[in-house]
Amino acid sequence: MSKEMKQFTRDEVAQHNKEGDLYVIIDSYVYDLSKFARLHPGGSVVLLDKDVAGKDATTVFFGLHRDEVLRKPQYQRLRVGQIKGEQEKIKPHMPGDLSKVPYAEPTWLTPAFKSPYYNDSHRALQVAMRKYVDEVLYPDAQACEDNGKRASPEVLKSMGDNNLNRMRLGPGKHLHGKELIGGVDGKEFNYFHELVLTQELTRCAARGYGDGLNSGMVIGLPPVMNFGQEPLRSRVLEEVFSGQKAICLAITEAFAGSDVAGLRTTAVQREDGSWVINGTKKWITGGMHADYFTVGCRTDGGLTVFLVPRGEGVTTKQIKTSYSTAAGTAYIEFKDVVVPNENMLGPENGGLLVILSNFNHERWIMCCSSARGSRAIVEECLLWGAQRTVFGKPLLAQPVIRQKVSKPPSQPPPANNNRLAHMIAKVEAVQSYLENVTFQMCNMTYREQSKHLAGQIGFLKMLSTRVAGEIADEAVQIFGGRGLTKTGMGRFIEQFQRTQKFDAILGGAEEVLGDLGVRQAMKFMPKDQRL
Repeated sequence: MSKEMKQFTRDEVAQHNKEGDLYVIIDSYVYDLSKFARLHPGGSVVLLDKDVAGKDATTVFFGLHRDEVLRKPQYQRLRVGQIKGEQEKIKPHMPGDLSKVPYAEPTWLTPAFKSPYYNDSHRALQVAMRKYVDEVLYPDAQACEDNGKRASPEVLKSMGDNNLNRMRLGPGKHLHGKELIGGVDGKEFNYFHELVLTQELTRCAARGYGDGLNSGMVIGLPPVMNFGQEPLRSRVLEEVFSGQKAICLAITEAFAGSDVAGLRTTAVQREDGSWVINGTKKWITGGMHADYFTVGCRTDGGLTVFLVPRGEGVTTKQIKTSYSTAAGTAYIEFKDVVVPNENMLGPENGGLLVILSNFNHERWIMCCSSARGSRAIVEECLLWGAQRTVFGKPLLAQPVIRQKVSKPPSQPPPANNNRLAHMIAKVEAVQSYLENVTFQMCNMTYREQSKHLAGQIGFLKMLSTRVAGEIADEAVQIFGGRGLTKTGMGRFIEQFQRTQKFDAILGGAEEVLGDLGVRQAMKFMPKDQRL
């Protein structure tokens, strides 16, 4: 509070209660709405209500608006004083802050809890990433999610400068010798660091933007890094890691989704050794932004993967999906596109291995994001239930809700408390499963992961996305009409409900992954055991 800020008594504020002379109190501060009333998006009638004009409108305000509204400069200018002897009770979120809301953070970030998985290096990374997301990513994400544009050049450069693009590809030699954000040593970087990184990035709370923020790189660049030929490999890695250029994975077609063996895009070799590529790809995340495409093609003896630069014969068209065009989802056409033989990734006709080699990592990353996205919705619901007043009491304090919680399990659980209980339990279960799988990844070779974790990760992704769907539905019921509105109090609920299904489809549909998990288990069924 500024020393020069005028002091009011509540009686003095009460005198300003009519059109053209209108004050309100919100969290001890006095706002002059005399001129603003006619510009108010909800109309002046709401502000002239007997419970608002000249009164303490804190409860009314937070029943209709998010705290961030008050923090905007145009509304800060309406603040003319403070009630004498009072202080604000609602503290703004500061960059880097952990949430104080129960279950809003995973238990390892909660002071009373311990974890065997995280060390000081992981905690340092989390602190640095939380601040980075709050200060750099979140404002850009909210703007781009709304206008449909890709991340700003400044953000893309910043991610390159901070080695975030390198870190998103997981542990490996590409990080050795690099000092990473938070002071993390590149040689010490493990899958728990990547989990922390991914879950903090998810907090930008803009699904289309998040998928367009080089997520195509996470799945499109590993084939170049692991199977590319020099000097092409090093040049492309440096261009993408630095943020100068973008890359995406172009596998899915209208004719072939999860059935990779059914691809129809062709590559035919010419006498000079180069290849001519023809075909189409569909639903390619980041395709509109990409300078390079990692493309699966049908060749004479099977499947082969090529790195295709954007150029003559390559056409991309925007596909409008349920989320923002900031994701850059594209339909791609390759028409007589010529690429040199050195752009082949992996051996000729060995493309299936190249394509499948990163599936476990891709699906695990989606589990990290899905788990954190679901947790954010739980936090929204807890905050809303505590501040939403119905019949004079907070939503969570209604006797009818407490009574419904005690109903027999044979009856449906419509109560908000019961809904929240199930939401919290599911989020905690998914995070625990995720951390267990991550620990196994840290202690297995790549070959061991392929053998033992493909089914586990398949089950984890299936569980994560189904839980997300259930949480989305419950959240809408808790928020009511606000949960269906793209702006205002329930905007993150509406976005989550509209977009959470992407994780259930991308990287392998729930049904496919569930079947994969069971088939993997059947391989290890003992022949010498009976009931």
